Order: sequence, then C-alpha cells, then structure tokens
Amino acid sequence: MQESELIKKAKKGDIAAFEELVRLHEKKVYTIAYKYMGNYEDAGDITQETFIKAYQVIETFRGEASFGTWVYRIAANKALDELRKRKKFQITSLEEEIELEAGSVSKEIAAEDVTPEEYYLQQETGQYLQQLLNEMREEYKVVIIMREVEGRTYEEMAKALDCSLGTVKSRLSRARNHLKEKIMQDRREQLRYGR
Repeated sequence: MQESELIKKAKKGDIAAFEELVRLHEKKVYTIAYKYMGNYEDAGDITQETFIKAYQVIETFRGEASFGTWVYRIAANKALDELRKRKKFQITSLEEEIELEAGSVSKEIAAEDVTPEEYYLQQETGQYLQQLLNEMREEYKVVIIMREVEGRTYEEMAKALDCSLGTVKSRLSRARNHLKEKIMQDRREQLRYGR
C-alpha cells in the first residue's frame, strides 16, 4: 500500500495503517532521537513520544512535506524539549548493552559488503563522533544535528530554535570549529603517544 493511502486511512482512525507508518519510519526517528539524547533508553522514550504525538495530530498533516520529514521534525522537537528541561547531557557508550528478559545483548548493525575491519572502523568512528557530540554545549550540539544529520535549512533551524538566521549561522560555525579543534587536538595526542 502506498504511503499516501496509509496516511489517509490513519487520518480516519485506522490504527493498522498508522502502525505501518510507524514501521516505515521508526528506525530513522530512533536514529534522530539517539543523536540528540546520546543513549538508548532516552532515544527509545523520545521515539515512543514522537509516534504518540504524531498519532494525536495526524489530521494536521497537510502533505506540504513528506510524512517522514514531518515525523522527523516532531522527533527533533521532542528531543529538544527534553534537553531544554534537563540542561545537561549524559555521556554513554554506543556499546551499551540492551537488557532483555533472557539477559543482555549488544546492539549489532548488519553491514553488507563491509569487511570486519571496515565495520570496526565505522563503529569506532561513530562512537568517537557521538562522544564529541555529547561533550558539546547544547546550542552547538543541536545545530550540528539539525544541519548535518537532519539536513535542515538555516531558515528551518532558525524557526525551530526561535532565533535569528545570523545566530544559527554563528552557532553552526562555532560548533564546526569546536569539532575541528577537538579532532585535531586528539590526533596530535595520538601521534605524540603513538596510539
């Protein structure tokens, strides 16, 4: 069934159609939530809250953007609201284990046509970048995620953050410079200590 048909049915209260929309978009929503929150548990909570909100307001979806873009913005806004409440970040490992009834398991990502070495490097790089994001000030972390992960325009960012276009550009420039400086500093330390 086409996504447009699922949306029409969901607007009429068809829960099965909405569940299919969730299935189509939950991985991306979770990824966005994780980038903002930095840990699995909070990302799961934000994902759940996002789809609850989307279900409650689906009749307001006008189709000006894709359903995916619409629901991803809800996720980003939910995460931003939560971060504003907390005013601090937690640093957690991307290797965090998931607790199940039968015990704990490690999160695994299937990789096609990737060697074990490439997969390890990708995981290590992802961990490193997530750690850098977690260590950034909130206003820098948010603009990096909005621009580089979500692909939002400067105008969309300014509207979502309720600030001027100049402020968005300034924060993004500072955030990128901060990341660049931190990466260069880490590389110098690696070379110095032969790691």
